[in-house]
Amino acid sequence: MKLNFSPGKIMIAIAAAASALTGCEDAGYLDIDAADRPPLSAYISFVNARPVNTALSFWTFTDKITPTPVTINTASDYYPTVFGNVQINFTEGTNTSYKASYQFGNSATFSATGRPNGPIATFYHTVVAARTANNKADSLILFYDDLKTPEAGKAKLRFVNLAVGSGTLNVLNGNTPLFSNVAYGRAANSALSGEALSAWSLGPFQNVSPGSYQLSFVDAANGNAIGNPQTVALEAGKIYTIFTNGLINGSPAFGVKVLEHPVK
Repeated sequence: MKLNFSPGKIMIAIAAAASALTGCEDAGYLDIDAADRPPLSAYISFVNARPVNTALSFWTFTDKITPTPVTINTASDYYPTVFGNVQINFTEGTNTSYKASYQFGNSATFSATGRPNGPIATFYHTVVAARTANNKADSLILFYDDLKTPEAGKAKLRFVNLAVGSGTLNVLNGNTPLFSNVAYGRAANSALSGEALSAWSLGPFQNVSPGSYQLSFVDAANGNAIGNPQTVALEAGKIYTIFTNGLINGSPAFGVKVLEHPVK
C-alpha cells in the first residue's frame, strides 16, 4: 500500500491477522452448493478527498468500478470488486490517464507481517483519494470498515484528518476532547503496528452517544484553532465517518464532511 502522509512517508500500514477479521464476512458461504454460490467479491466505497474540484473515476486494474465520477468530498456506494492482489487507480473526469495507482495486497488473506495488504473477499472497505502531506502528489488510503451494528443506544464514529497543511489535530466537542493527536492522513485512535494492530485498527470506529456535536479543531502543536466550529448530528444505530478536507492556507478552504455508512 502506498503511504506518504506522515513525516515524509505515506502513513498507512495495512495488515491484519485473518483470524481477527470477523463481523463483515459471510460465514455460510461454504455451506451453499458450489453451483449456487455468488461470485466472491470485496466491497469498496471510494472517497474523493483531494483538495481539487474535479470528479474522479476509480478503477481496479483496467476495469472502471464507479459508474459515475465521484465529486469532491463525497463517497460512492459500496461496489463489488476483485480481492487479494489488486491495483487500484483513479482518473479525473472523463480522462483515462491514471492520476494515482497502487498495488494493494499480496494474497487473498492477511497477516501482521504481510504488508501491503488489500481488499478481503466479503469484507467492506473505504478507499480514499487524497494528497500527500506536502500537497505535491496524489495517493490512496485503504481502510477496512467494521459495519456491525453499534452498541445499543449508540452511534459509531470514525474521524480522519485529510485537510492538507493541518498537521496533527485535536478534535473537541464543545470544550470536551473527543479525538487527540490525529496526524494528517490518519484515522483517530488508529494503530498501525504492535499488539493493537488489526484490520479494524487502521481506521477504527468508536461507539459514541447520539446527539448534536459542536466540533472544533485545534492544531495539536500550538493550540491554534483551525477553521470554524461545525455542528454535526449523530443518530443512534447509525455509522459515520467524519473527515476534514481542503487546504489550511488556500482554496478550497478547510471544511468538514460527514459520511454515513450502511449497517451490515
